[in-house]
Parts: sequence; C-alpha cells; structure tokens
Amino acid sequence: MQSIGLSAKDLTVSYGDHAAVKRVSLDFSAKQVTALIGPSGCGKSTFLRSLNRMNDLIPNCTVTGEIWIRDQNINSPSTDVVSLRQKIGMVWQRPNPFHKSIYENIAFGPRYHGTKNKKKLDEIVEQSLRKAALWEETKDRLHNSALALSGGQQQRLCIARSIAVKPDIILMDEPASALDPVSTSKIEELISELKQDYCIVIVTHNMHQAARVSEKTAFFLNGEVVEYDDTPKIFTNPQRPETNDYITGRFG
Repeated sequence: MQSIGLSAKDLTVSYGDHAAVKRVSLDFSAKQVTALIGPSGCGKSTFLRSLNRMNDLIPNCTVTGEIWIRDQNINSPSTDVVSLRQKIGMVWQRPNPFHKSIYENIAFGPRYHGTKNKKKLDEIVEQSLRKAALWEETKDRLHNSALALSGGQQQRLCIARSIAVKPDIILMDEPASALDPVSTSKIEELISELKQDYCIVIVTHNMHQAARVSEKTAFFLNGEVVEYDDTPKIFTNPQRPETNDYITGRFG
C-alpha cells in the first residue's frame, strides 16, 4: 500500500473575527506520525479538523490557504468532500461507534461507497479488525452490539472503521485521552503499526505519548506553529524558549 503525504500552506481558520489558526504551513510525510502539541485553545484541534474539511460543519467558520493531497488542493470549491473524507479518516477523542453490530460498524463505510458483495465485505471487516488489533477479541461476536465493547476496544473499532474505506491519511484527535493506561498502551502500539501504511497526524496533550509515537512534532501556541522539528530534537533540544517552557511544564 502506498501511503500519501499531506501539505498545508498559509492556512488560516477563523470563527467570526477570531483567528484560531494563523497562516500555518506544515508538511506531513507518508508512513510517519506527526504529533501536534500545545496548550488548550492553541488551535491544534482546529487545524487538525481543517485537514479533512470538518470545519465546514461549524457555522461562521472561514478557512483560507491551501491543503494539498497529491495534486489536489482540498480547499478548492470543486472538492467532493465525501470522497475527501474517505481518503482522510478521522478518529475522535472519545470512541463513537455506531449503534450497530461490530460487523456493521466496519461494513457501513465500504457499503456506502459501493461495495455490496458479502464475501468482499467479510474480507474488509476481517482485514480492518486485524489491522486494528481487534480481530481475536471480536471474531466470535461480530454480530453483537459494538456498544458492549470496552472503551479501549471501541476506540480500536473506530480506527478499524476508518481503515475500512482505505484512506491515505488518518487524523487522530487525542485518541487515548479518555482511556485507561492499558488501553492507551494498546492504542499507541496500534499507531506504531499503522504508520507503516498511513500518514498519521495526532493531536495530544500527553507529552510522553507524543515522544513515544511520533517522528515529527509541531508545537502550537496562540494559533501559530512556534516550532516544528524531529520529535527527539523538540523534546531534548528545542530552539525556542516558548517550546522549552511548555515541554518542561512551566505553562499549559
């Protein structure tokens, strides 16, 4: 599977007169995890949601600048947003499985996008659950409600659901913040596996998590990217005093 990268150029996101993200330019490489860190309200989640046009759903929100995947600027008015969100999947802070069976949670997306063959759907469900390290735990209860799964299992199910429509990029907005330490560890292991096939962008408040799972880290403050570099350099030898103050706990 060939993973695709993503590039944002001079991206500004405003809610009314307030600019939550200010002229941010970042490149995200294929087969790599990039962590977005910074204090609450710094713009990192707003920026993340811009990468697959989720901010379109927010009233009074305007976005300027460019976001490129392959040779397409996704902010172009001609962009098919449904198709875009197939290419760029999203995993939210809290697990949000559909009120359906485990099987139907995974099959829903491929079926929506035109896959009707039962054998093919079965294959997609199994492959997606295997990639999300959830197959062995669910293979004997695929037709049970997804809501009966634990919180950590539900989050892995949501990741499997995202994988099922064969995206190029996976966005994760604090995917482990609502989970216990054991489930968090499983999610982090899963991210390390998935980066072999996908470009992954993750927002996290957990400095240790960012250091463990990512190759690149961008530090956001007041809607701007203060520093962007290799993760080990950000955490051991930051170039900006604001970055050092944040990662050492002086604010945030």
